[in-house]
Amino acid sequence: MGLFDELMGNSSEKNVGEVQAEFQDYLLEDEVVEASFILIRDLFVFTNKRILIVDKQGFSGKKIEFITIPYKNIRAFSVENAGRFDIDAELKLFVAGIQMPIVKLFNKDTDIVKLQKLIAQRLLN
Repeated sequence: MGLFDELMGNSSEKNVGEVQAEFQDYLLEDEVVEASFILIRDLFVFTNKRILIVDKQGFSGKKIEFITIPYKNIRAFSVENAGRFDIDAELKLFVAGIQMPIVKLFNKDTDIVKLQKLIAQRLLN
């Protein structure tokens, strides 16, 4: 991921095996990381049970907040692919109990179709 992507807040995919190993202590025994995206220092992790947002805070990033969004609490979502002149794709999650949608930007190399299928499978099955 280039500096421009970082400054614009775009994300890129991160190896799921690395994320599974790094956050094993925070995952349930039968929880499996299915996709993961890095956004500057933060992670947006999709498991078979929930979406986990790993928010690194402070200058050193040693303070970390773990935000869990159970799939059952997602009321709707939208994806917008990157167009010819766009630099990013967008995911919006509408979560019960939260007024505004959670919005994440992904670089145009992210397989947004795969991402929306992953969420749809969890919400519609």
